[in-house]
Amino acid sequence: MTTGRPGPPWRPRAWPALIALAALLIGIGVWIARTDGTGARSGLPGNAASGERPHGPCAPTAALVPPCGAWWGAYVPYAKDGSLTRPVHAFEKRIGRRLDLLYTYHDMSRGRLDGQLLTPQEQELGRDRLLMLAWESTVWREPHHAHYTEDQLGWRNIADGTYDEDIIDPGAERIKAYGKRVFFSFDQEADARISEGAGTPAQYVAAYRHIHDRFERLGVDNVVWVWTVSGYLGQGNDAVIKSLYPGDGYVDWIGMDQYNYYLCHRTTDWNGFAQSQRPAYDWLRSHVSGEKPVMMAEFATAPDPGDPARQRDWYTGIPSALRSMPGAKALVQWDRAVPGKDCDLTVDSGPGLDGYRQAGRDSYFAQPVPGR
Repeated sequence: MTTGRPGPPWRPRAWPALIALAALLIGIGVWIARTDGTGARSGLPGNAASGERPHGPCAPTAALVPPCGAWWGAYVPYAKDGSLTRPVHAFEKRIGRRLDLLYTYHDMSRGRLDGQLLTPQEQELGRDRLLMLAWESTVWREPHHAHYTEDQLGWRNIADGTYDEDIIDPGAERIKAYGKRVFFSFDQEADARISEGAGTPAQYVAAYRHIHDRFERLGVDNVVWVWTVSGYLGQGNDAVIKSLYPGDGYVDWIGMDQYNYYLCHRTTDWNGFAQSQRPAYDWLRSHVSGEKPVMMAEFATAPDPGDPARQRDWYTGIPSALRSMPGAKALVQWDRAVPGKDCDLTVDSGPGLDGYRQAGRDSYFAQPVPGR
């Protein structure tokens, strides 16, 4: 495991740029809430809750914890033409199964493309899958965060309510109208955002709690709150991660993003799945919470060009490794190509796909997905 990483080398973020941000907020296609005469906003998602909740010993809990195994999930990028449904269906065809959990990302631009929580495509895909919505307190400069350039809104501004009426409340109301339970993460990898100008750990905690309390005040009771950090330890990051924790009363799951970058990460250390995940998993369980379920909210391995079978074996080792980490209850494969030599983290073909397909067929990842 490579420690002390401030953030993925393939996910640079911009420092605050207030002038650019102001121009972007003015020029971007803004979703304007209308009312139907009763004060309720129109254009809200349809209620996706359907059927009875699963029953029996393996039925997920109210916080969507599957007691008999773990959710099998992925982040799948949009196609160039803006489709999300088609890439997700194609990915599922390749891996030979439906995803339990689909992870998507949003900014706070208020634009229909990236700033509107629960887009029509997400709603469609959410009928048969659980959704994980990651909401970033930034405005992206390019559609779907193409090259990861963005402007910070600032945790202090989130916490003091600056964006309640225009951003936070409309997002909350859309999730409430959706009805079905969703996973929700505010500013994932918060430990990596401090150096990018988002604010201090105390300001992050205040912003997180403010959004949580605002949702609660608006009666949004179908959100499962996921607090997500990079999980990279060392060089003082341990203390930073602890200081970012909002508290047990505000968190349902703990998320961590760990990779085996191998040559992509400018190292020569190959870490198997357990080696890449266990250090952060054990530390979070020991130092943050031993009770909260853990989501491996982003994970993947780079290939070994000298031994292609190594990537397959990395994935086939997941089921046995995860059974030894019983608090880990969800896994999300990062399936987006990233720039750089030996940096293909996807499982779209070759040995990586073979191994991922095999792991996904394990009974540990055959849990009943609730329809509400």
